[in-house]
Amino acid sequence: MKSKIVSLSKNEDYKSLLKGKKISNKYFTIFFKKLINKNNKSLNISFVAKKKLGNAIKRNKIKRRLKNMMNDAVKKISLNFNYSYLVIAKNTVLNDKYTNIKQTLFSDFERIK
Repeated sequence: MKSKIVSLSKNEDYKSLLKGKKISNKYFTIFFKKLINKNNKSLNISFVAKKKLGNAIKRNKIKRRLKNMMNDAVKKISLNFNYSYLVIAKNTVLNDKYTNIKQTLFSDFERIK
């Protein structure tokens, strides 16, 4: 099943997600919450890389990698489409292997039910 991944757009959505539940590990922090007025057929998720992680090239690379991992996660694991997600990357994402980060992402999203 191919689902559409939609990014969050409103500032209120980001603020309300930051007040929701969170799961944290050495690669990123995932905030999740049920938002009002959300389409349950698409996955609402946004990726954030702070400026202190590096220049724009490094930050975009981090976000591209995370988006690619989420495309695989949608196909391979059962995600809860009722929630909206905010993934904030940490500086260890740049230096570690893709497979390790992917395994960690998959296990964290399996924990969210």
